[in-house]
Amino acid sequence: MDTNTSVALAVEDLTVSFDGFKAVDGLNFYVEKDELRVVIGPNGAGKTTLLDLICGKTKATSGSIKFMNKELTKLAEHNIVRAGVGRKFQTPSIYENLTVFENLEVSFPRGRGVLGCLGFRRTPDVIQRVEEVAEQIFLKDLLHSEAGLLSHGQKQWLEIGMLLIQDPELLMLDEPVAGMSVKEREQTAELLKRICKGRSVIVIEHDMEFVQRIAHRVTVLHQGKILAEGRMEKVQSDPKVVEVYLGH
Repeated sequence: MDTNTSVALAVEDLTVSFDGFKAVDGLNFYVEKDELRVVIGPNGAGKTTLLDLICGKTKATSGSIKFMNKELTKLAEHNIVRAGVGRKFQTPSIYENLTVFENLEVSFPRGRGVLGCLGFRRTPDVIQRVEEVAEQIFLKDLLHSEAGLLSHGQKQWLEIGMLLIQDPELLMLDEPVAGMSVKEREQTAELLKRICKGRSVIVIEHDMEFVQRIAHRVTVLHQGKILAEGRMEKVQSDPKVVEVYLGH
């Protein structure tokens, strides 16, 4: 599979055991460049664990995770970020007392770490990049508002923006529309379709209507293994998938 130049992420024979329980079990999972893949499955299927393994938060028991042909399983989390992998968790982690502008600025690659912040100058390229990203995430008019005053949905967008400003080649989002209004969900769908041009995006989501709207392909996980994979229509009508979802 490595010879296929369109594959950005190749997960092979991946297993992780917690006290003998296999949360992810011999998983093979491939995501192409510029692909927006959604991973669905009942609770406990191993969805979040898969993202934890890719970003290095959890270490694999066995198997391989290659991103752009670089093996990630032996790398520290910060080196995985450097390799171009960005991850957003379920709860937004933004700096509530900073403005939207400052949140994005702090996330700018040169602004990382204490030394980075000390020697950091608000140069024209930083300002331009912050403004570009703010426009993408629908917050251009709120750049100088305190982040704590944003709506729940806007905080989620800000956190996506904090990742986008680092320009990752793989972006992973865990339930990005949970708790959002209908209008915010529509805007998030539009945002995700835009940001997968030029990078791969993996989204974990429970909202099937939203999945239908954004996914190029859907992977259904069940008990740490792939149950089905393909276009949403195909997956939805798969009897095994129907059984797993109706059985929960």
